[in-house]
Amino acid sequence: MSDVLKKLAEVLEQRKQADPDSSYVAGLYDKGLDAILKKIGEEATETVMAAKDGAKDKIVYETADLWFHTMVLLAQQGLNPDDVLNELDRRFGLSGLEEKAARKR
Repeated sequence: MSDVLKKLAEVLEQRKQADPDSSYVAGLYDKGLDAILKKIGEEATETVMAAKDGAKDKIVYETADLWFHTMVLLAQQGLNPDDVLNELDRRFGLSGLEEKAARKR
C-alpha cells in the first residue's frame, strides 16, 4: 500500500475514537452508513461533472475527495485499502470479460 494510503487509513481508524464534534470524519462515523454513502454519491457526481468539463485539476481534486470518502467507508466497514488493492491484484492479467462472467456464478 502506498505511504499516503497507509497514513490516511491509520488516521481514519484513529478518528473512530474521536469526539464527533472534534473531527469531520468522526462526525461522519457518528452519523452512520447512510451519511457516508451520501458523501460518496456526491463526490462521485462531482468527479463525473469535472470530467465532463475537461478540467484536469478539478478531476484530480474531485477524485481525491471520492477516494477519501470511499476510504472512510472502508474503515467504517472494518476494511482497509489493502483489501481493495488485493482484489485489484487478483484481477490483474484477467480479462474484464472473464472477470465479469465469473461474477455471474
